[in-house]
Amino acid sequence: MPPEAVLLESRAMRDSVMGRTEVLDKVKALVLLPDGVHATTEGVADYFVVHKEAVRKLVQRHRTELNANGLRVLRGSDLQEFQRDNVSLWGRGYPQAKTNLTLYTRRTILNIAMLLRDSEVARAVRTYLLDIEERGRVGVPRQDGNGPTVESLDHRLTHVESSLAGIGPVLRDLAPVIGRISVRLDRLDRRLDATDRVVCAMSLRLSDLAEDVRELRYGPRPLPRPHRHPGSRARRRDQG
Repeated sequence: MPPEAVLLESRAMRDSVMGRTEVLDKVKALVLLPDGVHATTEGVADYFVVHKEAVRKLVQRHRTELNANGLRVLRGSDLQEFQRDNVSLWGRGYPQAKTNLTLYTRRTILNIAMLLRDSEVARAVRTYLLDIEERGRVGVPRQDGNGPTVESLDHRLTHVESSLAGIGPVLRDLAPVIGRISVRLDRLDRRLDATDRVVCAMSLRLSDLAEDVRELRYGPRPLPRPHRHPGSRARRRDQG
């Protein structure tokens, strides 16, 4: 089995097992916010049995990596909306941040477990990860003759949950862009309508101008002769 330090020191090794978020619940029950996706700094500190200041300092040192694995800091309207939704789900007093709120997904918490040195829970998570990695490396089968194991299905479900948690922030960030595109498309539609009206008016004017040019060149069109009844000449001869 590779030494535990490989996860502490190698980001490539951490990235290779980042999808194993089911390990967190196998080591210890993980308490999430009412949305079932995120935890606060206090919740992460309680899970690893460390002071929340230790979690904050680790976040400061590894913010880029943790951001890549789902760490979010809510402020302003995003924070107010998130707190309002969680208050309705919580159903009782909910601790609310005054200016910002740091949120951790399962993937972020697993990332912290591979970085946090002074925590027995984090060490147990790393050991579990290395055991799984070792079994996979030596080719221990993960399925029996009846199909996927419960562990395999649990891992797939957790991976789907983690992917959905990552899609949410992306869609939220895209919403203003989509709104601006929609406004620009509406403006373009109005411009096209105005252009169509101008083109129709120009077409009518060109048609009138073409008729004026023809009259200048060839003279006015002759008026049509009145229609006479065939018997009118005979009556005139008889009268003469």
